[in-house]
Amino acid sequence: QVQLVESGGDLVQPGGSLRLSCAASRSISSINTMGWYRQAPGKQRDLVATITIGGITNYADSVKGRFTVSRDNAKNTVYLQMNSLKPEDTAVYYCSGYQIATMRTYWGQGTQVTVSS
Repeated sequence: QVQLVESGGDLVQPGGSLRLSCAASRSISSINTMGWYRQAPGKQRDLVATITIGGITNYADSVKGRFTVSRDNAKNTVYLQMNSLKPEDTAVYYCSGYQIATMRTYWGQGTQVTVSS
């Protein structure tokens, strides 16, 4: 069992930046894929970015070139650096982790990001 806790969500103006963090309760070195998803009011939860143990990243087209996902296995933490934020980035951002060995997906409780002037 792994608990994931997100932090860093805030209210920011368009064009601004935020860095989200996802701290795991234990080592993420066995969590094959860590990622970030987001859910806006009335919409489904969508992929934002993922990163594998080997550092291979994948991004939604809407965030390519603006967001960067990274992981620090020594600190059991995953980050999402968000630059050039737009109002349409407003959502609750969730951290997730998928472990191939157990075929389990873990989720955090979410952190609110609001982009507004």
